[in-house]
Order: sequence, then structure tokens, then C-alpha cells
Amino acid sequence: MKNWKFYNALFVRVLFVMILFFFCVFLIYKTFYYNALLVGFFVFMMLAEMYFYVKNQLQFYDRTLLSILQNDFSTNFPEENKKDNFQSLYLLYETLKERQQEQTSKELIYRSLLNNIDTAALILEKENEEWGVFLMNDCFSDLFKVPKISHWKYLKNYLPSLCHEIEKEDFSELKSAISIKIEEQDLQTFMLQTSKTKTYNKEYFIILLDSIQRVIEKKEKEAWINLMKIISHELMNSLTPIRALSQNLLHIVDQEKLEEDDFEDIKGSISTIINRSDHLQVFVENYRKLAMLPTPAKQMVPINALFEDCLRVMSPILKAENIELINEIHSSRSIMIDKNQMEQVIINLITNSIYALKEKSEKKLYVSSHTENNRFFITISDNGKGIDPEIQDKVFLPFFTTRKDGAGIGLTLSKNIIEAHGGYLSYQTDEDKTSFIICLI
Repeated sequence: MKNWKFYNALFVRVLFVMILFFFCVFLIYKTFYYNALLVGFFVFMMLAEMYFYVKNQLQFYDRTLLSILQNDFSTNFPEENKKDNFQSLYLLYETLKERQQEQTSKELIYRSLLNNIDTAALILEKENEEWGVFLMNDCFSDLFKVPKISHWKYLKNYLPSLCHEIEKEDFSELKSAISIKIEEQDLQTFMLQTSKTKTYNKEYFIILLDSIQRVIEKKEKEAWINLMKIISHELMNSLTPIRALSQNLLHIVDQEKLEEDDFEDIKGSISTIINRSDHLQVFVENYRKLAMLPTPAKQMVPINALFEDCLRVMSPILKAENIELINEIHSSRSIMIDKNQMEQVIINLITNSIYALKEKSEKKLYVSSHTENNRFFITISDNGKGIDPEIQDKVFLPFFTTRKDGAGIGLTLSKNIIEAHGGYLSYQTDEDKTSFIICLI
């Protein structure tokens, strides 16, 4: 800090003190003792004034710097201190004050965001090898009936199973399901996800908990909303033209005399109504297939026999489309399935692969199976165009299709059949290959 006025004022004071001091010595030397005593008194007064001047300056510096160190920016600078000697200090103080206010605003926004999400969030801060609660959002507090406590050891009294699970893993990053008992209620299952982060000399541990039941309900609600949109769309596509054509027919037959063109209009309208009614009937039949899937009639079926029958049906189409089939199924084992339903699933998946390979010059279809952890996996893959990211969450949605001639129930029906067998159907897609995986337990 360039407080040149302070230094100049101090230099002038020191210079006056030195001059008076030497003048006092000169008077003593000339034996003018009373005059020397008077000058000495002025020297003492000058020294006292210089002492309090320097002290006031340094006290202001100390007080301001202490405020900065303690993040206390409530002090107001007098107008005279905003310039001259303290201008640089004032600018530093104001800059840090603005940054602190910005930081406080950001913290309020972050806390507001965390308090408005549906995920239970808890952030721990490490101090002296002990974990303290840095932040607990409202969802965590309300869901687990935990007050806004300040220390990890207090949380153990409310959620011992959660704390034990995290301590068992030594506060490491993990992702797993955990059952937690809330007060006197039954055990509830949550998806637990933790992560650790460091900033400067601080270490934080983030805990996120999602109720699996809530996630399922949310997904089910989204699925129902999307399904209702599709059903409404299909119904309106048929009912709107049927209603318009019916009104047109009513207008025609109300005429006193019908012309030749009127009969042509009547025939065309009735034909269109029949076509739209047929489309609507097919749509309802497809919905009935999904809603009234029969219980699987399971029996032991050899894997080889299952695929031989499916590939025998699909072989002419594969040859016509010049698709190379790579069959890696050589298992002699049998599985407990409904053969007819499982054939329907495999044929659906192979049909989808054929469609995905339409625009490829080199067409390859892979079928394989393997056993792992008491689960049997069947994989059907192709090197086709893959699944676009924007529709990946819709592939199993009823009546959703990207094919002009598709009904949009193949994958949904296949998924329902596999789930009725106690398994699940999933997919993986990348630039080179898309795979649908059937898992049977």
C-alpha cells in the first residue's frame, strides 16, 4: 500500500522532534536550562502526538484486517478513510465484501435447490478426523424424521443401519440398495449413492438416497402419461375423420334428391369409415394382447431346439435381406419356459434387427447365450443403425414405433413375456452394435 501522505507526515514529525532535540541539547550546552526545559517539554509533546498518530493508524489497519479475517463486513468506513492513506485498504475491503456477498447468494441458491429436490441429500464435512454434518436437505430430514443435527455421531441414533453401512465401507464411494427402518414403520428399500470430494484443505462426503418405491411410482406415472398420449392420439386419428365423414353423409342424405356424385361420395365416405374402423379395431386388439397376456405354460425346453425352430422360420427372410447369421448358441441345456411365448419374443427381436439392418451394406446378426450367477442370458445383436439417444427411453413404450408399418407393441409384448417368466429384457447400444439381452433367473 502506497500511503505516501502517512509517510510524509511521519517524516515531518520525526524531523521536528530531531530539530527540537538538538536545539534542547544546544541550550543545555549554553547553560540556558530553563529554555532547554521548555524545549524538552515540546519534544515530549511532539513524541506523544507522534505515538498516538501512529497508534491510531495501525489500530485502524488491525481492526480492518481482523474484520476481513473473520468475514465480518459490517464495518462502515468513514468518508475520510475511503481516500488518501486508506484508499487501498478500503478497495480491498470492498472487493472482499462483494465476493463474500456473492458467495452467500450462491450458497442460498444451492441450499434452495437441494431443499427442493426429491432426493434425500446429506453432505458431511471432515474436521480433525471427525465427520460433521455440513448440510442436510429438507427431503432427508422429512423422510427419515431426523432434525437438523450437526454431527455424524448424533445421526447414528436416528439411522443406525445407514451409518453402519457407510462406516463399514470406511466412507468410500459406493452405489447399492439399502433397507432402512424409519421410526416404527416397516423396512423400506432405498438406492444409496455416495461420493467424496476435496476442496483446498476441506474434505466432503456426499450421501444421496432415493426411495426405490418412489422411483418406480414416478416411472409408472410417466409411462401411464405417455401411454395415454399415444392412445388418445390413435383414437383421435380415427374418430375425428369418422365423425367428419358421418356428418357429411348426414348432410348428403338430408337432400331431397341424390345425384350420381352423391352416391360416389357416400361410397367413398363409407369405405374410409370402414378402413379407419379396421385400424381402430387392430389397435384395440393389440392393446388387448398387452393387457391380457396369458400366464406362461412352462416346460423344460432345450435351447438348441428353441433357436432351431425360430431360425427356421426367419431363415428365408434373412437370406432375402443378405444378412449374415452368426449363431454362437451351442448349449445343450434346457430351461423352464413357455416355448410359444419365448419363440414370439425371439422372432420379434430378430425382426427388429432385420429392420435396423435395412440401410447397411454389411449386415450381421448375432445370437448367443451364456450362464452367469445362476442366471441364463440370451443375446440378440446386430450391427445396424442402433437406437437414437432421444428415443432410448421410449423403446419399451406401448405403441411407440419408428417403422411406418409397425404397430409398436413388439418390444412391449416381449418385455411383458420375459417379466412374466420372472426375468427381464434390456438393451445395450453403441456405434458398432446394438444388443437386446434376455435374462432368465
